[in-house]
Amino acid sequence: MKERWKSVFGMTGRKTQEKENMPVVELISVGTELLLGDIVNTNAAYLSRQCAALGLSCFYQSVVGDNAQRLRAVLAQALERSDIVILSGGLGPTADDLTKETAAALMGMPLVMDEHSLERIVHIFESRGLEMTENNKKQALVPQGALVLDNENGTAPGLIMCRDKKTVVLLPGPPGELCPMFEKSVRPYLERQGAGILYSRTVKICGMGESKVASMVQELIEGQSNPTVAPYAKIGEVHLRVTARARDKAEAAGMAAPVVEALVEKFGDRVYTTDPDVTLEEAVTGLLKENGWKLSTAESCTGGMLGARMTAVAGVSEVYKGGFITYSNKAKRKFLGVKKETLQRFGAVSQETALEMAQGAADTAKTEVAVSITGIAGPGGGTAEKPVGLVYIGCSVQKHVTVREYRFDGNRSIVRESAVSAALTLVRQCMLEWLAAQKEEAHQ
Repeated sequence: MKERWKSVFGMTGRKTQEKENMPVVELISVGTELLLGDIVNTNAAYLSRQCAALGLSCFYQSVVGDNAQRLRAVLAQALERSDIVILSGGLGPTADDLTKETAAALMGMPLVMDEHSLERIVHIFESRGLEMTENNKKQALVPQGALVLDNENGTAPGLIMCRDKKTVVLLPGPPGELCPMFEKSVRPYLERQGAGILYSRTVKICGMGESKVASMVQELIEGQSNPTVAPYAKIGEVHLRVTARARDKAEAAGMAAPVVEALVEKFGDRVYTTDPDVTLEEAVTGLLKENGWKLSTAESCTGGMLGARMTAVAGVSEVYKGGFITYSNKAKRKFLGVKKETLQRFGAVSQETALEMAQGAADTAKTEVAVSITGIAGPGGGTAEKPVGLVYIGCSVQKHVTVREYRFDGNRSIVRESAVSAALTLVRQCMLEWLAAQKEEAHQ
């Protein structure tokens, strides 16, 4: 496997010398409301993804309030170290909207009235039956020589200013205006500035910790720069993002493909998808559909969270029959048939109880597959023998039951979320193991 991996990178990987010549983009989000936390800065996340997809390197991001002096200082620093600076927000008609004025002064581009933008603003107010106040004309003032971007969803036009091989892009703050403007006008402009494109594939792994996954790939990818493999930890999962930079999407996809194939070979059935849009619950749903099986769930400490994740999947009604939330011992006995002796001897949080919960769910709901969760989520209720974070998960596949013990760290919410992810992983694993055993038996 190691030799194959080296050969894969020998074909596709290369230390790109283009990095020194790649345009560097920097993002500045303007607005005191962002600093105060009154508004979540979704624009920065959106613009970061868009710039990365265009092959633009983003090394810095800033948030600055509605203050001309501080904004000027931040923008001046950005222009010293970056080729393209994208600012969002501060293009409104009020006195504290200072982005355009500050950027224009720093770039040495005086403001002039743009009649086309003024006509558009007047039309918007007239079409809505609103009175246009004098300060709205402020939005039609543009830096002389700038490229003006029409705003199809608001009154403030966007702007692109270029001077001394530096580019400043101004976008309105509301996401409903920023995103359409970027996609229609800014993206085509930046495509001409980029050094190729970035293309990513995601290898999603369940049932393994981040440190284990990282250790398994570290030696193999050390020193490689194109494609790159980066691990991202999720609750109960690890995602490996394979990213390639090339002149176009087809070339980049061709570079990433053998690396993805090598990762899938290395991690085997721990990989549940290479589609970035597919979730673990969707993968479980797909496996159930492939085999014509139905699933039921029995939950105690997670209180229906597993059922909620399953029912979030479109079309899951074909395979998910329902769930039992049996928080009390009485409910476990009444709805799932857990024996009173089992609860008295071993307790609600035990391997034996998890087993009988899974059996009870399968029998009551008449499903081929059932999964149970019982544990101590905290913050109280733990003992030396059974600490907070102890969870037992049982899975029944065609009457064959597997029970696993887990010890999760974190607060109540994290323990519960971890248990749900572990349950989905166990269901998938048990189904795959049962299918493999049946296949092997058929060949004997």
